[in-house]
Amino acid sequence: MIRMICLFAAIAVAAPAAAQTALSIDALATVVIGGILSSTLLTLLLLPALYRRFVKT
Repeated sequence: MIRMICLFAAIAVAAPAAAQTALSIDALATVVIGGILSSTLLTLLLLPALYRRFVKT
């Protein structure tokens, strides 16, 4: 839930409608969006696969 809120806030900052913001803020918002998306995908896809591979029960 927190990730979704952060993602929506970063998308609002990175949106073209916010063209009055500084370039560095737009770049930072893009990095934040990428980080949130990549960490979510790694958590949902990679960690369960690694767990199944290395933990034998």
